[in-house]
Amino acid sequence: MAGEEVSNKQVIFKDYIVGFPKESDMELITSKIILKAPEDSNGILLKNLYLSCDPYMRSRMTKHDRPNYVESFLPGSPMTGYGIAKVLDSRHPNFKAGDLVWGVTGWEEYSLITSPELCFKIEHTDVPLSYYIGILGKLL
Repeated sequence: MAGEEVSNKQVIFKDYIVGFPKESDMELITSKIILKAPEDSNGILLKNLYLSCDPYMRSRMTKHDRPNYVESFLPGSPMTGYGIAKVLDSRHPNFKAGDLVWGVTGWEEYSLITSPELCFKIEHTDVPLSYYIGILGKLL
């Protein structure tokens, strides 16, 4: 599996919005990804298991003239948000293949995270994993 090229479904943010978001503001595409973190990186390759859809994301769909509490999404790129994932490959010393993590990830099947400082290992698996994008994730 490591190093294999596979299809990767992604939810792409099309363009900045005014008003309420619509399904047409996003696009589902299929791209390709190699299931390996680059050798010369500190990155981790994730298989996303759960993704959150939170109210703050609406603000990220707007282009802001002044600094905001969250960055705007980049048109033409996968949307991002909190998620639960399994590490498939790692070049980071704190993560290994098989680890379960929560943190900021892409709205896609597989994500290459180049700054894994925003990912946290899930140590307690005696509760449903989906809880980590809710109250448990907020407590860590």
